Amino acid sequence: MFDPTAFVNLADVEHAARERLSPMARAYYSGGARDRVALRENRTAWERLAIHYRVLADVSQRSMVTALLGQELSLPVLAAPTAFQRLAHPDGELAVARAMAAAGSIMVLSSLSTTAVEAVCAQGRTWFQLYVYRDRGATAALVARAEAAGCTALVFTVDAPVLGCREDDVRGGFHLPAHLKMENITATGAAGVPAVAGESGLSRYVADFIDPAISWETLRWLSGITHLPVLVKGICRGDDAERAMDCGAAGVMVSNHGGRALESTRGVAEVLPEIAEAVEGRCVITAGGGVRTGFDVLKMLALGADAVLVGRDIIRAAVGGGAQGVRLHFDYLASDLRRGMLLTGSNTLSDIGSRVLDR
Repeated sequence: MFDPTAFVNLADVEHAARERLSPMARAYYSGGARDRVALRENRTAWERLAIHYRVLADVSQRSMVTALLGQELSLPVLAAPTAFQRLAHPDGELAVARAMAAAGSIMVLSSLSTTAVEAVCAQGRTWFQLYVYRDRGATAALVARAEAAGCTALVFTVDAPVLGCREDDVRGGFHLPAHLKMENITATGAAGVPAVAGESGLSRYVADFIDPAISWETLRWLSGITHLPVLVKGICRGDDAERAMDCGAAGVMVSNHGGRALESTRGVAEVLPEIAEAVEGRCVITAGGGVRTGFDVLKMLALGADAVLVGRDIIRAAVGGGAQGVRLHFDYLASDLRRGMLLTGSNTLSDIGSRVLDR
């Protein structure tokens, strides 16, 4: 275990986490599709955006509070759905849930969670991310279980009907160790990821169990079997965002699956303005991909997002610090965003607009 308070920035946390993760887990959490072009583009797209600040704006009364689907957040940052978190820390999803609850925010729990949804919901506010299985009965049961557990929104992932070619996972022979399983999956044989010679066990799992035939009708079906608001995760086009709303979505999550699905996609910063323009405030927009600092959060809000999803860095913070490490990372983001608001003349989140960017 390391003391997360000993670190000055996220680069320190990342270095320490890499040393403590197993090679297989390290490859899984840090990898991308093929040559990692999309993974790199997510990051460099934020770096290309320059902040265009103004002065003498009286920023003595700042507030970072916002609301999503009727729920108040102390900071417009959510924990992104990340699978198999007990590979990173024994408390896994519980550590992240506790930290997000203490920080006044929300955890988005992966379908491929190594902790039961009921236990996670008991820690704090939770949205449930869903892959649609070939077995629609098992999918409907999973939705009902998430709803009964107390999840307050459903997040339908649509950009991975097949798994991207993750060469790092193939080299590392990704699988779930025998002591771990996906605690929310009831479909026969679908709770584990065994080792498969010469390939990623996760790739085989997705091919065997996840439905590649999902369509807009699937979204209509999903919206019809739950009382929860449904957000569509994996949107990277304005016309897809509009169609998602037409099919009953309460919001969209702008994401290219962290650069882990399709190679050579544009970075999230490149596609977000198109989606915000298409949506025109008619649904919630959350987005994630390559966010490292609170200044990235500021840029994402300026491009039209209502809130931001952070995944990899939260896992790195959890590796040695558990809930304390995740909370420290959240505080890093809050500190940066607060400073960015002060230096761009923004008193509230609604003051952050395209004017703060030099595009």
